[in-house]
Amino acid sequence: MMDQMTGGPAAAQDTLIKDGDIQSFAVDVIEASKTRPVIVDFWADWCTPCKQLMPALEQAVNAAGGAVALVKVNADQNQTLCAQLQVQSLPTVLAFWQGQPVDGFQGAVPPSQITAFIERLTQISGGAGAAGNPLDEAMDQAEAMLEAGQAEQATAIYQQVLSHDNTNIRGLVGFAEISFSMGELEQAKQILDAVDSKAAAEAKLTERVQKLETSIELASQAEDAGDAEALEKQLESDPSNHSVRYELALARQAAGDMAAAAEALLGIIMRDREWEDGKAREQLLKLFEAAGPTDPFTLKYRRRLSSILFS
Repeated sequence: MMDQMTGGPAAAQDTLIKDGDIQSFAVDVIEASKTRPVIVDFWADWCTPCKQLMPALEQAVNAAGGAVALVKVNADQNQTLCAQLQVQSLPTVLAFWQGQPVDGFQGAVPPSQITAFIERLTQISGGAGAAGNPLDEAMDQAEAMLEAGQAEQATAIYQQVLSHDNTNIRGLVGFAEISFSMGELEQAKQILDAVDSKAAAEAKLTERVQKLETSIELASQAEDAGDAEALEKQLESDPSNHSVRYELALARQAAGDMAAAAEALLGIIMRDREWEDGKAREQLLKLFEAAGPTDPFTLKYRRRLSSILFS
């Protein structure tokens, strides 16, 4: 599906990263560098450092959001080109801007140096080429589909994006949200395990990640919930049994009745605010986090909680 979409992830990969040779060099490097910097990676099959450098270089180029492109040149198959550019050891990386080489390095450098290298190129070019990153456009489209209830179509986009960049933070979070909505709790957990908290914060996705983590936790609790009717009968005979009332809250939560779950938890807090180190209050706060800070449920029951705590 995605290969047929203009500007989809497959197109992004073709544009940002490609193989090159002496025949395509003029177009893919010299001409292309007039709109954004082009990095040329000279490598060979027998070169172990080349195999270490290339994945890190590809990841950094994808993460740069279209600010730079990468052309990979097999040195053994393009010895004339290597001679013209005085490439004498592998790997050698050269950067072109406005048709001219402007920077470069040799050897398998660490990711931090690759990032600094790309940042220098971005500064030289003034960020040319960064706008309209196809991966970001694909993410915008997937999120719009998800909001419209088109989970299947959104899933296909997320999977395509992650197949090209398995660290794409928006792709990981979105795919985890879809997995959760489809009841795939274990898959959602595994995806969230791959989410870097610092990257989530930089992308302003921390709130979504926390909400999803809490929702997964609540759903896991619901799997072990007891029978609500039986718990109600137990409470009728012993209204002061907070453990039963707490289990009733979990049962109501499992049934999707968040209001009834909140009422049960508030019932415990009214009778004993510090029951089991504030366990009922902590659970109620999790319900708020899963619903979201502006949800009518959260607003209503947060007011109720405040009136109890500060009365």
